[in-house]
Amino acid sequence: MNEQLEANAEDVLADAHSWRAAGKSVAVATVVTTWGSSPRPVGSQLAVDSDGLMTGSVSGGCIEGAVVTQAMEVMEDGTPRLLDFGVTDAQAWEVGLACGGKVQVFVERLD
Repeated sequence: MNEQLEANAEDVLADAHSWRAAGKSVAVATVVTTWGSSPRPVGSQLAVDSDGLMTGSVSGGCIEGAVVTQAMEVMEDGTPRLLDFGVTDAQAWEVGLACGGKVQVFVERLD
């Protein structure tokens, strides 16, 4: 992992732990696999609290809405999810990926 990515991951996790310490539910999403066009590298993270506050990024915005929706569900039911965003070039524009590709994001509740 490069230094910038490590620093960003530490910031995201620090925010997430701060939210948990304040009594909020928190989910953390992590990019675990990429193929083709991907705006964020493996290891990129996004944390979401029960109020919808976010820190970090797993996609530069293009799939974050779907990830946040799943994160809210993970906070409620506690079941981790592996999200698979694989699209053709034609489908890419529908979800906001500029050039197609595949991104897998693991979402888990921070307990």
